[in-house]
This record gives sequence, C-alpha cells and structure tokens, in this order.
Amino acid sequence: MENFKTSADVLFILLGAIMILAMHAGFAFLELGTVRRKNQVNALVKILCDFSVSTIAYFFIGYGIAYGVNFLSGAEALVVKSGYDMVKFFFLLTFAAAIPAIVSGGIAERARFGPQLAATFLLVGFIYPFFEGIAWNQAYGIQAALKNSFGEEFHDFAGSVVVHAVGGWVGLAAVLMLGARRGRYHKDGGIAGAHPPSSIPFLALGAWILIVGWFGFNVMSAQTLDKISGLIAMNSLMAMVGGTLVALVLGKNDPGFVHNGPLAGLVAVCAGSDLMHPVGALITGGVAGGLFVIMFTLTQNRWKIDDVLGVWPLHGLCGAWGGIAAGIFGAKALGGLGGVAFMSQLAGTALGIAIALAGGFIVYGALKAAVGLRLDAEEEFNGADLSIHKISASAERETNW
Repeated sequence: MENFKTSADVLFILLGAIMILAMHAGFAFLELGTVRRKNQVNALVKILCDFSVSTIAYFFIGYGIAYGVNFLSGAEALVVKSGYDMVKFFFLLTFAAAIPAIVSGGIAERARFGPQLAATFLLVGFIYPFFEGIAWNQAYGIQAALKNSFGEEFHDFAGSVVVHAVGGWVGLAAVLMLGARRGRYHKDGGIAGAHPPSSIPFLALGAWILIVGWFGFNVMSAQTLDKISGLIAMNSLMAMVGGTLVALVLGKNDPGFVHNGPLAGLVAVCAGSDLMHPVGALITGGVAGGLFVIMFTLTQNRWKIDDVLGVWPLHGLCGAWGGIAAGIFGAKALGGLGGVAFMSQLAGTALGIAIALAGGFIVYGALKAAVGLRLDAEEEFNGADLSIHKISASAERETNW
C-alpha cells in the first residue's frame, strides 16, 4: 500500500505544481521591476523560454539522473496510480526550473540570450539533478554515510539548499564569468552608476506572487495529503514576517529591501519548515532578512560584484543559512521536532555549494570559451538582446501604422 496514490493525492500535488508554476511569473516581474526599462522585454521573454527549455532538459535527462525514471516507455506505464508520477514530475520540474530563473536575475542586462538558454539546458539536465538525487533520492550513498557518521541524514524539506543555494551559487559563478555591466563601476573601482529599479510596482508585484506561491512550494512538498502539516504553513508565515521586518529596519525603509526581505526569510525556512517551532522560524527568517541587506550592500558597493537582483545573497547565502538553521532550530532542545543533526546539515550544505560552484564555472566557462556569454557594447547600450527588442519594435511599428 506504500506506493498507492489516490486521485486526491494527484490533485494535491497538481495544485502545488500550479502554484509554483505561478511563482515563475513572480521571478519575471521581480526582474522586470529591477532592471532598466530597455531590458524589460528581455526579462519577460527569458523567464518563459528558460522554463520551456528546462522542461525538455528535465523530462529527457534530469529527472532520470535524479530519480532513475524513464518516461520513454509505453503510455500505460505512465497512468498507473492515477498518473501520480506524471504530476510529481511536473511538481519537481517547477523546482528545477527555478535554477535558471534565479540565475537570470544575477546576470541580467548583459548576458546573451542564446548562450543562456544553452546554460539552462545543461544546468537543469545535469548539474541540478546530480545534487537533487543525492539529497532527495539517496544517490551515491552520501545520505547513508552522513547518517552513519552523525546520526541523521541531511534534511532539506523544500529546497533551501537543493534549489535556492544551488541556484544562488551557480548564479555567483555566472556573474563572475560575465563581469559587471558597462558603466556600473569606474576603472579605479568606484561606483559609476547605481541603476535603480525601473518599476517599484512591478518589483512589488513579483515579490507578492512569489510569497503567495511559496506556500505551495513549502506546504505541498509533503507530496501526499496524508503528510500535509499546518506547521509548515505557520513556519513559512513566520519566516516571511521575520525577513520583512528585519529588512525594513536594516534597509532603512528601502522598498527594494522590504520586498526582498520576505523572500529571504522564505528561502531560509524551506529546509526546516516541517521541523521548527514557529519562533525558530521567525528567527531564521529574521536572520535571513538581515543577511540579505548586509551582503547585498557589500557585494554591490565594496566587492564590486554586479549581481543585479542580488541572487547570491538572497538565494545562495540565505539558502545555505536555511540548511544550517534546520540543524539548529529543528533540534528538540530549541523547540523543534528533532530528527536532524547539525553536522549533517553543515556537510550537506557545503556539498551543495561545492557542486553548484563547480557546475556553474564549468557550464558558463565552457560556453564563454565556445560561443561567448557577453553582449557587445552596442547591444548592451540599446538593450539586453537586440533580437528580442527587434520583435518588440516590429510590433510597435505595426501598432502605430
């Protein structure tokens, strides 16, 4: 009976998949509101195309690497258990496709469109599912080794490390390979142009879409109705609030920080949302909100890392903090439900970062050497990719005519 899935389970995980699919609109509008107006069309088109390429890569390659499933068998094998495995693929695809959506925000405004789609295919087809299989499907015996060494496996309920830290650290590699936008910094290291967000309303809309969808991201990671827990929803709420309020204070009422604060909190609580006490979730989210504000400011102003949406601080660092926080606030001594070991959380988080960094440098380094990643000066001056803007300009001319 363990493998039996009801039609209600199919509907449950389908609704979760749809909620997370909607989050990709949040990624799009968050980027749309942050980049300059000349790059808004590119941001919208890029997120949708990245998702489509991710689907192909994950269906034919990535899902098989992570879970050993082959979808190329007969149709009858695909509809057993009310087609649950098909919907589970859809659900987990929305997680996988978050990797290029995260990276997209870091490399915005100077990356070539075609090479980024190629990077999406390689990341979702090979790099992400390699670690996904380790963390969520017992691949290569690493989880068993952690349990033997430290008493518990690495625990990441909804992807603080598997999704967000991996995406954020891949994004850091991509940003470093690309370099800063032209005109962003002086040659002597000073800041030449701040490039403020083009639309706070669009940025806020993107943040709100992500916040709402995140309750599907976290709660429905249970994957079946019998495992659903209201504690996960409560912890997600508390982490979101903690991230918002700390970002409000440390960010000195800056609307960009205020709307990224809740996202930082939600990134961090994913791993331990099923284990923590709500007070632990509040603290986890608050630390994440502060971490984002401080590290975004340092990366942009002191270290001159031109990470447009701050995906490394938001996803990479807050995701890593979430993996570690699960080992702290998930412990019974701090009000959690237990079943976690701090050293396993530390080791699993470090492994995810190492795989993401290595994979990011390999993928973007190979593409840079083979076809180039960077727009030329004219393309960057006029917009993120002239080929996309030609479509927009053509449509505008037809409308005017």
